[in-house]
Amino acid sequence: MEDDEGPECGKPDFVLLDQVTMEDFMENLKLRFEKGRIYTYIGEVLVSVNPYQELPLYGPEAIARYQGRELYERPPHLYAVANAAYRAMKRRSRDTCIVISGESGAGKTEASKHIMQYIAAVTNPSQRAEVERVKDVLLKSTCVLEAFGNARTNRNHNSSRFGKYMDINFDFKGDPVGGHIHSYLLEKVLRGCEDEELQELHLQRNPAVYNFTRQGAGLNVLDIDEKSHHQAVTEAMRVIGFSPEEVASVHRILAAILHLGNIEFVELESNLEQGRLAVTEEVLVDHVAELTATPRELVLRCLLARTVASGGREVIEKGHTAAEASYARDACAKAVYQRLFEWVVDRINHVMEPRDRDPRRDGKDTVIGVLDIYGFEVFPVNSFEQFCINYCNEKLQQLFIQLILKQEQEEYEREGIAWQTVEYFNNATIVDLVERPHRGILSVLDEACSTAGPITDRIFLQTLDTHHRHHPHYTSRQLCPTDKTMEFGRDFRIKHYAGDVTYSVEGFIDKNRDFLFQDFKRLLYNSKDPTLRAMWPDGQQDITEVTKRPLTAGTLFKNSMVALVENLASKEPFYVRCIKPNEDKVAGKLDEGHCRHQVAYLGLLENVRVRRAGFASRQPYARFLLRYKMTCEYTWPNHLLGSDKAAVGALLEQHGLQGDVAFGHSKLFIRSPRTLVTLEQSRACLIPIIVLLLQKAWRGTLARRRCRRLRAIYTIMRCFRRHKVRAHLTELQRRFQAARQPPHYGRDLVWPPPPTVLQPFQDICQALFSRWRARQLVKNIPPSDMAQIKAKVAAMAALQELRQDWGCRRAWARDYLSSATDNPTASGLFAQRLKTLREKDGFGAVLFSSHVRKVNRFNKSRDRALLLTDRHLYKLEPGRQYRVMRAVPLDAVTGLSVTSGRDQLVVLHARGYDDLVVCLHRSQPPLDNRIGELVGVLAAHCQGEGRALEVRVSDCIPLTQRGARRLVSVEPRSEQPEPDFRCSRGAFTLLWPSC
Repeated sequence: MEDDEGPECGKPDFVLLDQVTMEDFMENLKLRFEKGRIYTYIGEVLVSVNPYQELPLYGPEAIARYQGRELYERPPHLYAVANAAYRAMKRRSRDTCIVISGESGAGKTEASKHIMQYIAAVTNPSQRAEVERVKDVLLKSTCVLEAFGNARTNRNHNSSRFGKYMDINFDFKGDPVGGHIHSYLLEKVLRGCEDEELQELHLQRNPAVYNFTRQGAGLNVLDIDEKSHHQAVTEAMRVIGFSPEEVASVHRILAAILHLGNIEFVELESNLEQGRLAVTEEVLVDHVAELTATPRELVLRCLLARTVASGGREVIEKGHTAAEASYARDACAKAVYQRLFEWVVDRINHVMEPRDRDPRRDGKDTVIGVLDIYGFEVFPVNSFEQFCINYCNEKLQQLFIQLILKQEQEEYEREGIAWQTVEYFNNATIVDLVERPHRGILSVLDEACSTAGPITDRIFLQTLDTHHRHHPHYTSRQLCPTDKTMEFGRDFRIKHYAGDVTYSVEGFIDKNRDFLFQDFKRLLYNSKDPTLRAMWPDGQQDITEVTKRPLTAGTLFKNSMVALVENLASKEPFYVRCIKPNEDKVAGKLDEGHCRHQVAYLGLLENVRVRRAGFASRQPYARFLLRYKMTCEYTWPNHLLGSDKAAVGALLEQHGLQGDVAFGHSKLFIRSPRTLVTLEQSRACLIPIIVLLLQKAWRGTLARRRCRRLRAIYTIMRCFRRHKVRAHLTELQRRFQAARQPPHYGRDLVWPPPPTVLQPFQDICQALFSRWRARQLVKNIPPSDMAQIKAKVAAMAALQELRQDWGCRRAWARDYLSSATDNPTASGLFAQRLKTLREKDGFGAVLFSSHVRKVNRFNKSRDRALLLTDRHLYKLEPGRQYRVMRAVPLDAVTGLSVTSGRDQLVVLHARGYDDLVVCLHRSQPPLDNRIGELVGVLAAHCQGEGRALEVRVSDCIPLTQRGARRLVSVEPRSEQPEPDFRCSRGAFTLLWPSC
């Protein structure tokens, strides 16, 4: 077994317990439950404890771990049992079955689901459509059968009220090709379900309104989403193959049953048309008639009276009493639900039937059966249903012991080991007490039901006392007057293999007898609903026809049990015993007293004793060596002896354990669990050393493999890089052969994308090429144009992508006031003023001059002239021979601000001076764009002096005048003849003529 279950998790197999006592059994069960190990073996029997929570034990990864493995190669699990059954079926072509038993809430239904999921997952590698269809129906049928056959009880929120035996047919390759479902003893418990067509069905959403669902509605379960459950059932029915008309018919039948359960009867004093009996709410009769597609008058007549045929073939109508009508109503509701459930099972069986199978052509089919059936039940008050359930468990326990002993004896004979008789409790006498002809409890009950006259439950009990007063497993208060736990005339007790159970005979006769009158059968057979009509083929008989008395419920159940036992006896069995850890359905809690009771009535200790009667463990020689060969020098790592049997003998002789074993033909039989413990302890000491050795060898192998791979990778990378570099350089050389040719010097050449390793190299090459090309272009520029080129470069650096147009394509004259074109009337006056300022201030060159429109802090705008030299910034007055109005040292100018449009607004910022707001104008041509020229020449001059000039581009320029902060913006106007400023609310607006 896998090493992830150490000694701290307890024994994975109860057969390995040192002593077989209830205390040791419970201690091991509790320890494993606390460690999250809900599964434990008893040989090949699996004991499962319901965890009441989701555990990470299932899914595709877990299925892969168990697929194809032997039973003991992995920790105990449902998948291991399912895999063993599947492999036995596939290897030996023998039918197998998995019997799942336990009390309500022990997890039987969930166990059957996981088994079905495993079988569906490990089959059909070729994904054939037919196999997929069968698998889908198998999985979806569980959802549908739970919806109709499970109920919410105070013991279990999803309690199976029926026994389900499912046969899965496999072809010779092991793929499912069909199946068949049998059901046993559907209890008469109805479960309300949410329906989207409540108004059409005349239903209310609250299940407490209806008598049949009131008890379940009182159980508050917050974690169950009824709507999603209903949708899942509907989808499952669609996948299985139910038509929309059939699903709608099922909904109508269920609604009719709910309405039928609410019909009450009252006896009237006066004689009316229907006799002395009437229905309290006749609207319910209307609903039942509408939903069953039957005439209202016939429905009412069947509820209030029954038709009897006399000996002379005369038909007589006999009215019911209120009690008789209630019995008939309940019998009808139970029968309709029973027929509906059987119809659903038949429809699923029809879909799952193997199609086009010919044994001569396709080979013999094999079968895996899965039996999910109720476990032993002991309630404070036990009635007819518990009696049938416990009788079923007696039959299965009898078969279980017989098959286990049979398997043991067959294996001993097959391996050549002498068989020793095993003493065990034989419950055949209890089965005989129930089913013996003429004198058994069921026979006496049938006789009481068939006898004319007032036969009561008390008379039935007296008859039982008469027949069985000397039976060792039967008693009653009449036979044992001192036992006050039973009541006179009501209780009898059977000593079952699982313990004593006291039954109340009240209702035995009524529940065993068939109260369904022929009138109801004929009524439903004549329904216009084809689905409902098909459920009642026996309704076509005429009332005057002589028919046999219908079989009782007890006889039908006994017959089904006999057939079930015969079916199971013909198969190789595997068992799952489910245990309910506590009554509160709480995760992580194990009630020891409650579990002891279940261990007793499941016969688990008896199973351990039978398994250990001869040899506690047996293993094939090859598997034994695979697990323990490291504990012997003659078998590690591989033996050189003649056979595995000889190698096992040498191993055991070295440990001194040869006296506690027996050698079969293919298996080793170990008598004492202590021998296995000794071998496991020796193995556990060596495993860490072996693991370290394997890890060291494997890590070395991985390191060497990685080193070789890295060397190969680096060699490939080096060669590939060389190839890419050569190819790239060759492509560069080819593309740039004509780069020296003027006038563009390779301007339109496209650089090829470089390899990643050459990206820095290409970046440097592109920079060098740009500088080389610039040098080639600059060499051809006259020296007189270099100042203009530098200014334009400076303007481009400051305004590129910030201003739409900055005049880079025009020639920059700089000194426009000295030009006769721009200043034809006053260029001479400006020349004289310029000469005077040069003599006074000693500036070397004029950087820029132009007429401007300025606005001052008094919100007045005037025409002025702007002169920018290499020493000062002058504001001049043109009207007075360009008199100097303001002179600002050029080194005090820190920056300037312009807009992003075509306007000629500029704000000059100077340290210690008010900001100067001007607009260049009176140019030739009009509105010529000279802002870029002003920015360029000033920026180039500042760069030459080694200081920075801040150039800001904004459509709303902030400025400061005498400490006051203001904003200046531009407003284009088509009707504006000349640029001018407008002042409002402390802000300036340049009104710019727009084209």
